[in-house]
Amino acid sequence: MRTYLHAEWTKVRTLAGTGRLLLTIIVLTVAASATASALVSCTAEGCGHDPGRIGLFGVQVGQAVVAVLAVLAVTGEYGTGMIRLTLAAMPRRTGVLAAKAAVLTGLTLAAGGVAVPVSLLVSRRVLLGNGFPPDPLDPTGGPLLRAAVGSVLYLALVALLSLGVATAVRDSATAVGVVLGLLYLFPALILVVSDEDWQRFLWKVSPTNAGLAVQATTRLADLPLTPWAGLGVLAAWTAAALLGGGLLLRIRDA
Repeated sequence: MRTYLHAEWTKVRTLAGTGRLLLTIIVLTVAASATASALVSCTAEGCGHDPGRIGLFGVQVGQAVVAVLAVLAVTGEYGTGMIRLTLAAMPRRTGVLAAKAAVLTGLTLAAGGVAVPVSLLVSRRVLLGNGFPPDPLDPTGGPLLRAAVGSVLYLALVALLSLGVATAVRDSATAVGVVLGLLYLFPALILVVSDEDWQRFLWKVSPTNAGLAVQATTRLADLPLTPWAGLGVLAAWTAAALLGGGLLLRIRDA
């Protein structure tokens, strides 16, 4: 397995644009979180906003770049034909996919591990200036700490979901379109459904809505799923994508 990991790390490290994409994830996440924080404020009557969701809003923007990074890690090889050399040198298809997943997870956790704490620190200063009380903004507090850790894991799961989809379809544009549709169009679909029962059901199975429940720090009882259960929904989508992609890799590219 060490050989597989070394090979995949070398490919990702030398892939044009990897460093820029990782930097873009960090910059976009922090910038979007700071912007969202600047647009809300608290009044003397109280705050109607969840500071965790606001301070980590940039994750919803940065996830698009995470998806692109993960897709290119797979489709780049298919586009150049290098996948044939990869599978000839490393015949264990599951080993190749596992190595890609491990390297991609490490890179995403590293980028998210920078972007999320910095977003919270920057947003905290902005939100305090906009009248938010300091206690809910304590990054070492239970709910906000869980939101931060969960957001990093959320980005890693989005990366693995994108990896599975890209392995299945093998085309960059199609893979990016499918993943972004799940992340952005699925939540939009919920907004046009009028039936409340269907809205609640779609919310529970949406990888974005359910997954981002981990960012909630207030009104937890109003959520259709608990924060960690919501992240589990995204994990289920990710597992299905990886299993499907791995199965197709073994059958189709044998």
